[in-house]
Amino acid sequence: MRENNFPRLVQYFCELAEVSRSGYYNWLKSGYARLKRERTDEADYNVIKKVYDQRNGRVGALQIKMILENDELILMNHKRIRRIMKKYNLLCKIRRANPYKQIAKATQEHKTCANKLERQFDQQEPNKVLLTDITYVYYANGQKAYLSAIKDGATREALAYHLSSSLKMDIVYRTLDKLTEQEDFIPHPECVIHSDQGMHYTHPDFQKRVSQLGIDQSMSRRGNCWDNAPMESFFGHMKDEVDFKACTTLTEVKEAIEEYMEYYNNHRYQWSLQKMTPVQYRGHLLTA
Repeated sequence: MRENNFPRLVQYFCELAEVSRSGYYNWLKSGYARLKRERTDEADYNVIKKVYDQRNGRVGALQIKMILENDELILMNHKRIRRIMKKYNLLCKIRRANPYKQIAKATQEHKTCANKLERQFDQQEPNKVLLTDITYVYYANGQKAYLSAIKDGATREALAYHLSSSLKMDIVYRTLDKLTEQEDFIPHPECVIHSDQGMHYTHPDFQKRVSQLGIDQSMSRRGNCWDNAPMESFFGHMKDEVDFKACTTLTEVKEAIEEYMEYYNNHRYQWSLQKMTPVQYRGHLLTA
């Protein structure tokens, strides 16, 4: 109506568009504010898009907020980040939950342990609750490797890991060795290592090694992935954020995992850790 100069037809066009005259005039008055908001949104979008692209689209609003605060010194409300991501169609590549898979059948010699944690993973003391599991890693043309890892339930820090092309018992033995070889690892007097009921963890030799370290053992209920949810989540995020299919050899897979573990422990901020990285949060707990 402004462009064609129809001032006396406002009522007619408002009725045609099924809007009120007052609504139309309010819309006219707010034109500058809308333009200003659009420009602000566009500026914030450019900041968010930079982080989004750096992480290959594998970050959500909370991760972007923490990265902006810690790395760019930019404060932005996570609800605003989520709104702008939705507005500009920045979709986080969310992983799909995988069903629980039993690695192998145990023999009668294998003994399960009680669930001593009851999902109380975070007991606010480093090296008290250790979580462990094994996952598949597919690379190149469907080739498969296996990753065993141990992480701290309180700090979320990945403490030790071992990559192998085989599911033989050595994969969990080497992971334990790498854990104990660390000079700064001192198990808590009430240290517990929690796993599923896979054949590696019910094996008599594995249980003997754990006992010799002065560590108690706990296990999830059969077929219940929620009883070891932090490990499931850790592996899921890793597979989201690392492009293993681009790796052509086991060596390249190992290098990609080493790079991710260093990033995860030292640079990946987590909302539930008071927006700190696992290493920062460990220091926070030790000085608290």
